[in-house]
Amino acid sequence: MNDDQLLRYSRHILLDAIGIEGQQRLLDAHALIIGAGGLGSPAALYLGTAGVGRITVVDPDRVDLTNLQRQIAHNQSRIGQPKADSLAQTLRAINPELRIGPVCRRADAGWLDALLPEVDVVLDCSDNFRTRHAVNAACVRHRKPLVSGAAIGFDGQVSVYDTRQAGAPCYACLFPPDAAFEEVACATMGVFAPLVGIIGSVQAAEALKLLSGAGPSLAGRLLMLDARSMHWDEITLQRQGGCPVCA
Repeated sequence: MNDDQLLRYSRHILLDAIGIEGQQRLLDAHALIIGAGGLGSPAALYLGTAGVGRITVVDPDRVDLTNLQRQIAHNQSRIGQPKADSLAQTLRAINPELRIGPVCRRADAGWLDALLPEVDVVLDCSDNFRTRHAVNAACVRHRKPLVSGAAIGFDGQVSVYDTRQAGAPCYACLFPPDAAFEEVACATMGVFAPLVGIIGSVQAAEALKLLSGAGPSLAGRLLMLDARSMHWDEITLQRQGGCPVCA
């Protein structure tokens, strides 16, 4: 690290659990963020300010006026611009030394298989089961830790799926691909604006711990938040022997 980096990241370096070695691991790391919306915005901002050296953001959508209630990486002047490009522009303004790769497309299996070998952690900030299952399956194939978040209404959840750990489940252990889950969207159900900030920030914290070695992750635990009462619940997760993805 040069003098400017030592100063910029000094508050991390002062933490015994991170220090210079942990911060250098962040600078050398590559994070993939799926989704540049409500969850992806705070997650990417914290990874970028914390010094994760390379960040790839993938999202096929464009900024819309309805996004601005909660998607804090975008602004009024960028309506109509691809979200991945808008988020990359915000990150570059905060930390110009980062390598930001915006990708304006869907994260399908073929694209994920091509990119994941060079990625250190994946953050799923998407808003649909099809993408979540594609991302989870790719992470299992390539043995990459997955930090997954979701939020709708006043309810949020977050966990880490890291099948490198013995007995740790994948996303499909909890939400089987062939199960009939009802797909809900912010456009019809609404979402409490700060909720996505809370969940996205937790995702960033988990990713930074995984990359720097600062502490144990949420693997094997699911946190659920009711933002109306501001009450957290936690359940323990185990790998399912019949899981079609990781068993």
